[in-house]
Amino acid sequence: MMTALLIALGGFLGAIARYVLSTWMNQKSTTGFPIGTLCVNLVGSFLLGILVGNGMTSGVYSFLGVGFMGAFTTFSTFKLENIHLHEKKMHTVLFPYLAFSYIGGIVLAFIGMLVGAL
Repeated sequence: MMTALLIALGGFLGAIARYVLSTWMNQKSTTGFPIGTLCVNLVGSFLLGILVGNGMTSGVYSFLGVGFMGAFTTFSTFKLENIHLHEKKMHTVLFPYLAFSYIGGIVLAFIGMLVGAL
């Protein structure tokens, strides 16, 4: 029961953080590039890598890793934004967004794991 509460609390905070950060960043963007979602997903990948590399307790991982990072990062919004960019024929935005998201996410998660293991 405690694990579920930790995940729920982390998820609550992560969702709010994602909403605030991605909304603020997307409002600043004038190019149509979904910079807010890209940033929360890349930062989330890096921070989750740090958590995994650090070897924290299961309670901390439940709160931060599963709860906060699970709600902070967003796979569904990422996919929806890709569909919208394709429908608008904004392929010069779509393809870099895909590349930065997938490659950047993997690279930053790996770097985060290295940092967390220090």
